[in-house]
Amino acid sequence: MSYEEYLAGEPVVVTVALTGGVHGKEANPNLPETPAEVAAAAREAEDAGAAVAHLHARHENGERAFSPERFQALTDAVRSATDLVVQHSTGGTGVPLERRRQPLRTDPAPEMASLDMGPLNRYRHLTSENTRHTIDELATEMAERGVKPELELFNNGHLGETRRLLEEHPDLLAEPLYATLIVGPGTLSPPDPRTFMTLVESLPEGALFNTLGFGRHQLPFAALGTLLGGHVRVGLEDNVYYRRGEPAESNAQLIERVAGLARTLGREPATPDQARETLGL
Repeated sequence: MSYEEYLAGEPVVVTVALTGGVHGKEANPNLPETPAEVAAAAREAEDAGAAVAHLHARHENGERAFSPERFQALTDAVRSATDLVVQHSTGGTGVPLERRRQPLRTDPAPEMASLDMGPLNRYRHLTSENTRHTIDELATEMAERGVKPELELFNNGHLGETRRLLEEHPDLLAEPLYATLIVGPGTLSPPDPRTFMTLVESLPEGALFNTLGFGRHQLPFAALGTLLGGHVRVGLEDNVYYRRGEPAESNAQLIERVAGLARTLGREPATPDQARETLGL
């Protein structure tokens, strides 16, 4: 994807990351946690311009859950309230592979699922390992269940891991390849426009990209990703503020801003069905 794709005016697929699995209402009381809260937030986000819902399940106490039962209740609620593309998270720091498979085992399976493409340091004493064995096993189960991977590239090195997966297991990744380029602090790609443009230019031929900026980097990189012909992810999982010192009122507020930005730049937010067509679902 490139500036030429931007000039063509193709719709922007906007993903809403509604809740996440790390912080909760202590970070922002407007963050949804229960299936009913997430479904209501998803409905508002769809009305505001979202096409894909990135989902994490939680226990009743707000802690992250992985069981098919928890994901089933969450997905059923979102599907009953919206037509959004359902995308489950399979990420997890210090979580055994077998538990990370479980979000793929709802009935029906999610249309998409995240696939972390390599290690990520969290805080001072935690690392999300994401070994090649884990990546290959999750990718295999996704292929078996008809789930499209959303490849999450935390830094430049994960481009190499993406190419490795393509070379060793080309049958696991149906075209078009869909990669989320993540910028922010720490192990993430540095939030620098030149670095981001290099990442876009280095993607495998024909790949589509999604843009994820953590915290205060969410808005500027959403703009950059839109200009470069890519797609955008925003939401309270990645950023709990609307602007410096002002907590976001809702996921929909963040979606409205990037949807309006896309329209100003000449690209309409994709509907869920347009997103399915674009992503080959």
